[in-house]
Amino acid sequence: MTDVEQSENSDFPMTLQVAAELAGQRLDVMLARSLPQYSRSRLQDWVRAGRVLVEGEVVRPRDAVREGEQIEVWPEAAASLEDVPQNIPLQVVHADADLIVINKEAGRVMHPAPGHPDNTLLNAVLFHFPDTVQIPRAGIVHRLDRDTTGLVVVARTESACLSLTRQLQERTMRREYQALVHGELISGQTIDAPIGRHPRARQKLCVRAGGRDAITHVRIRKRYEGATLLGVRLETGRTHQIRVHLSHLGYPVVGDPVYGAGRRMPAGLNAAARDRIASFARQALHAATLELKHPTHGEQCTWEASLPEDFRALLEVLDEKQGP
Repeated sequence: MTDVEQSENSDFPMTLQVAAELAGQRLDVMLARSLPQYSRSRLQDWVRAGRVLVEGEVVRPRDAVREGEQIEVWPEAAASLEDVPQNIPLQVVHADADLIVINKEAGRVMHPAPGHPDNTLLNAVLFHFPDTVQIPRAGIVHRLDRDTTGLVVVARTESACLSLTRQLQERTMRREYQALVHGELISGQTIDAPIGRHPRARQKLCVRAGGRDAITHVRIRKRYEGATLLGVRLETGRTHQIRVHLSHLGYPVVGDPVYGAGRRMPAGLNAAARDRIASFARQALHAATLELKHPTHGEQCTWEASLPEDFRALLEVLDEKQGP
């Protein structure tokens, strides 16, 4: 049978690997045998909605699977929970007949999932843009971690959803982040290192042989005493990719509770800087720039979002003269 790993953390998918006896089966048939707790029709809906990835790609329910293929399944809560519009404030950067660009705040989960049945970005989108009820996942085509802030694009039509999904798959949608990390980098670089499940801490990911390819481009924006502000561009879009890659490099994101835990405070910081870093209760990571080809008229569009207040305040403290 297919091996299945399941997480209650909504930031992680269920992961499966196709065993020899299921090779050649339709994807939906294989999923139904491997995940009997879900109906086949529900699994088919997830496949069509792009919630099932085979080796990182969106495929069709009827496509055959091959032995050893890695499959990710992102479950969604029952419709009675996930499809409830809720009057949650949204910071809308842009909206037209085809798409919406939202500046997501920290602490907002993207989709309903076990442990987060409502009060998600999806619930807010359904309230403010009711037409998205016709689109899978209310048109949300990519994810940010709960405590990562910044730009997210939402499709308002099926054709726009298909176009944006293809741009993600073909790596033509440009996403740039700002990240404050522990330590002082000497120069920018490209991190080309595969990411897979951590062999011991199953709720974490790590760089490991046999993982999925992951490429992150890093440049230095500003150096501080014991910290560096980075500009980070994603070429691939793996779960927790920036956080995993920077931690693997030895420069974890400030405030990251998963991949930066236990990081010692650098020497030389004044009391205000030490207190501000110690009290920063989330990863200092912000999706600052989004660039894509408009799904209707084809023009290249770019949006930017300024750093949120807590991130700006952190940098202001670091900008002050540092000393004992």
